[in-house]
Amino acid sequence: MPRDIIVTLDVMLARRKMKAKDLAAAIGITEANLSLIRSGKVKGVRFETLAKLCEALDCKPGDLLDFDVVTSPNP
Repeated sequence: MPRDIIVTLDVMLARRKMKAKDLAAAIGITEANLSLIRSGKVKGVRFETLAKLCEALDCKPGDLLDFDVVTSPNP
């Protein structure tokens, strides 16, 4: 089965009771770019951005990313 990187940023935002708007401002990226990261629609994330996310959320990269089996939606 194919595997993929799953972005769990929304989970960490909820745990920290932080709004995406506030996180974007704290790390210096646009809300639109943060939204793309949150949805997993980006091809990559700079280590600098990942480090800023971890610093702002007081977490480790593994708290924001997971590696799991991709399930296809039923047609």
